[in-house]
Amino acid sequence: MSEFITNRDNRVKQLLAFSRGIMNGEDGKELIERYREAIENMTPHDMLALEDQQLQMGITPQSIKKDIEKIISTFFKSLEKYPWEKPGPDTFLGHLMQENQGLVEKLQQIKDVLKSYRGSEIESFPSMKTELLPKFDELQAFESHYVKKENILFPYLEKKLNNYRPLSVMWSLHDDIRKNLKDILAILRNPESRWEQFNKVMSQYFFLTFGMIQKENLIVFPVAAETLSEDEWMAMYHQSFDYSFPFITPPMKKTADSDQQKKAGQAGKPSGFLSDTGQMSYEQVLLAFNHLPVDITFVDEHDKVRFFNRAKDRFFPRSPAIIGRDVKNCHPPESVHIVEKIVSEFRNGNRDTADFRIKMQGKYILIQYFAVRNDAGEYRGVIEVSQDITEIVDLKGEKRLLDWE
Repeated sequence: MSEFITNRDNRVKQLLAFSRGIMNGEDGKELIERYREAIENMTPHDMLALEDQQLQMGITPQSIKKDIEKIISTFFKSLEKYPWEKPGPDTFLGHLMQENQGLVEKLQQIKDVLKSYRGSEIESFPSMKTELLPKFDELQAFESHYVKKENILFPYLEKKLNNYRPLSVMWSLHDDIRKNLKDILAILRNPESRWEQFNKVMSQYFFLTFGMIQKENLIVFPVAAETLSEDEWMAMYHQSFDYSFPFITPPMKKTADSDQQKKAGQAGKPSGFLSDTGQMSYEQVLLAFNHLPVDITFVDEHDKVRFFNRAKDRFFPRSPAIIGRDVKNCHPPESVHIVEKIVSEFRNGNRDTADFRIKMQGKYILIQYFAVRNDAGEYRGVIEVSQDITEIVDLKGEKRLLDWE
């Protein structure tokens, strides 16, 4: 085993040198020849280790994203031939892979429309937009696929992998895809938009989405399959039913077996909550949190997520997999610095609150962060509270009477 690890370490060093050469603009053919043995024997685990070392060296996710497709395309044959045990169809990973296939079919339908207008794209663009808008609009449903990765798969991998940092690059690529689709929809809805605008953004969207499917199938999924336990896969399977299953027939949820139910029971629940302001049962406390018209997430003084409520209409998805997760891993790399600044200022006692307001899905959302301190003023964490204030900001005057009629 030690010999294998040594060989792997040497291989990753060579792959790192190859990737640095590509990023520095060196001759690709010469680099491939120089590092051919390492390239031909690489594994998905090597790819993750390579990217992790890049991040630890201070190379930014933006720089990695710039050349990642070129690098993976060089590694493609080696990654494709890597033998790994594929998941069953009715499993968490099996569902993700089927969703990818469903996305490919949807993208092919769009390609068919584009093909039917080949040669007359500029003059026929108004008609083309009418056909393409509903098809691209439908692709927004694939959001739940990325959310399941970010909120279920990634937290489990972070707990088991030393080389988990590249997952943040993948999350950043998710956001690139989201932004790209948003831009496409804006162009298709704009009566003044032109084919040239659309073609450029649409080409990037296809490049990003097919690239993402490739990264999942060649790297993340094989590594996950060989890293996580059967119990962890089953837990992820059950958590995934909090989300939709885009472009596949919604699966029927399997009930937990008796051993899992026994484990759940052994976990135990507190008998209740008692303080100088009242007493409530465990069920009452949970019901109270879940019926508040706000999203709540609590992060402790060690920057670990410890609790979130299940509000009826949550704005920001959460899964049990994030409990115990470092809060900085709950955000894409582009916004991590904001989270770190808030936590740092709260911990140092410089600030007690921070708030943001955003427009999302036609709603006006207020996001507030509150420092949590004990009676001695010691920092004990932070609470994030998000609320739909769309109707609240329009309130005027008083309302003293009940108007249910």
